[in-house]
Amino acid sequence: MPLLQPGQALTLWQRALLAQVHNADPDLTVRQMTILLTVYLNPPPHTVRGLAEYLGVTKPVISRALDTMGTMGLVRRKRDEQDRRNVLILRTVDGSLYLQRLGDLIIETAGEVGI
Repeated sequence: MPLLQPGQALTLWQRALLAQVHNADPDLTVRQMTILLTVYLNPPPHTVRGLAEYLGVTKPVISRALDTMGTMGLVRRKRDEQDRRNVLILRTVDGSLYLQRLGDLIIETAGEVGI
């Protein structure tokens, strides 16, 4: 039996998103959030090419998302010294804090909806 029923999962997601909209953290698109979570939850190294392959999108799609997230300070890019053709995607303190706050917000929201 699943831990959550579909309605509970959707309610949790909706309320967590609403709480995120109300706080001061930047809004991310679903694609940007997926990239950010991939970079922080999966072991490095991460490259534009690797992220594009993982998400099933083109490298320009990843680059545009990284441009925005880089401006927000959530990730940064660095040329791979071992293979100068690759660009590594690196975690930042601000990105780590952003996801910590998001995790805390989801836990708090789950408690509010009785999960």
